[in-house]
Amino acid sequence: MDPSVTAGTPAPTRSVGLRWALGLWPALLLVLAALRPLALPDEGRYADVGRWMWVSGDWLTPRLDGLPFFHKPPLLYWLEAVSMQMFGATPWAARSVVAMHACLMWGLMWHCVRHFADAVTARRAAWMLGSSLAFLVGGQYVNHDMMVATWMGVAIWCFARALLHPEGVHANWARAGFVACALGVLSKGLIGLLLPGLVLTLWVLWTWQWRKVWALPWVSGVLLFMAVALPWFVLAAQVHPDMLAYMFGTHQFGRYTATTFNNAHPWWFYGVAVVVLLFPWVFFAAADGWQRVQAHARHKLLGKAPSPPAASGDMLGRVALNQGPWISLCWIWILAILVFFSIPNSKLIGYALPVIPPLAVLAAVWWQQHWATRAWGRHVFAVLVGLALALALAANFVAARYTQKRSSADVATELGCLIKPGDVVAVLDDYPYDLPFYAQLQQPVEVLQDWDTLRRTAGDNWRRELFEGANFDAQAARVLQPVSRLEALQQQAGAWVLAPNGSARLNLQNHAGFDLVLGGQAWSLYRSRMAASSAAPERPQAAEHKGLGRCQHQRQEQR
Repeated sequence: MDPSVTAGTPAPTRSVGLRWALGLWPALLLVLAALRPLALPDEGRYADVGRWMWVSGDWLTPRLDGLPFFHKPPLLYWLEAVSMQMFGATPWAARSVVAMHACLMWGLMWHCVRHFADAVTARRAAWMLGSSLAFLVGGQYVNHDMMVATWMGVAIWCFARALLHPEGVHANWARAGFVACALGVLSKGLIGLLLPGLVLTLWVLWTWQWRKVWALPWVSGVLLFMAVALPWFVLAAQVHPDMLAYMFGTHQFGRYTATTFNNAHPWWFYGVAVVVLLFPWVFFAAADGWQRVQAHARHKLLGKAPSPPAASGDMLGRVALNQGPWISLCWIWILAILVFFSIPNSKLIGYALPVIPPLAVLAAVWWQQHWATRAWGRHVFAVLVGLALALALAANFVAARYTQKRSSADVATELGCLIKPGDVVAVLDDYPYDLPFYAQLQQPVEVLQDWDTLRRTAGDNWRRELFEGANFDAQAARVLQPVSRLEALQQQAGAWVLAPNGSARLNLQNHAGFDLVLGGQAWSLYRSRMAASSAAPERPQAAEHKGLGRCQHQRQEQR
């Protein structure tokens, strides 16, 4: 527990407490990032797109199973590929990219609140955000949500610093905001620009800062934005001419307006989402909002002016005196983004991440005004931090157990141990997103389905992901094979087939040319009998070794 969050603590103690807090939460985040298997489907999908970029050396076209994958721009994959070059192709290497963005979100929030309010409020907000599910779980989950949330937040904070600079518009803060918008676009598309623009436009209207807007460095800012954001889109569109229409038309505008995509939820979904992501601190932010609504109502209906702040020498007074435009920015930030994401039918909890920093700030402001100086405040805060931390650790543990039951990691490890160059790997009935990553495959997996029928009937699922990607590359599309391909594979030495446990025997019982190599928790691995006949005799497999394959069993014996 950071003793510096209580008013009146001596300066040396505050400094030590701050250094401890600054190291605690990022360190814990990076530790948690190493403790879970890849969650499915998102982490398996996005981690392997980055791994494939590293393995293939193709930094222009993101690929899933060798097929172009243009659902999102490539910043996540670029950074994953760099991380894997440095640390190897591990889940931690993929998650470290997201974790670094979460730390940037957390650190810049602390820095800006320290500037706008004071160091004590900033530390309080840092402890609230750092102990939350949003930071400790969302901050190490491999997808694009934390990245775009971070860059949107960076853009908003930077433009706020530029416009609220006491000596006029600060050009360099504004230029940093333009670059942040560009990185937001490279993270997840147009929302990286549109949502910071929406928040800032509403805020400027509310605070009447239009004259300052004209003083922003528009020419240099726009040039910086274009230099960062545009090159990849231009180059990728030259190689894949329909890419822009697919990414922006189908997967951005289409998902926002259509009702046929997955994850349909009611309008109040994000109210629940923010409670989960920032529990228990979100309730103090709500208390701040209720207090402000009451004060505004009294002022408008009864003509009563707001209560004056405390004396300027008091810490609470200094906080209150600074609760002008930057506090209204926090509330506009929250409301604008939540309303925007509540409109479409499809909703995901990760879309609430952009509003977590301003909620943490408002929760800290309320606490400093009402509970910080109370005798029991410090103890209550310690208990709540412990509760939030326990929830985050429990969520990480439950997620790991849930994922292990559905993962293909066990059969992937066995396959990666036994496979030889030139072997063919095929899957049917489902697609194990984490298999290529855990097996460290160097070639795409053949996916056996009735593709002619699926092109007419498939919904918003993995099958559509693959065949729509195949539309961009006819040569890569050869990984999509009909189920009749099994007849050829059973006659081919070095052929491997995986199928879900629930349907593996059903689909392969009529194909006597395959032998079961390993029945894992969720998937079964088969090898063509042609390959087995050319190898040395093996001991009986999965059942005798308590679910371990031959390679796994040998490694266990060596230990």
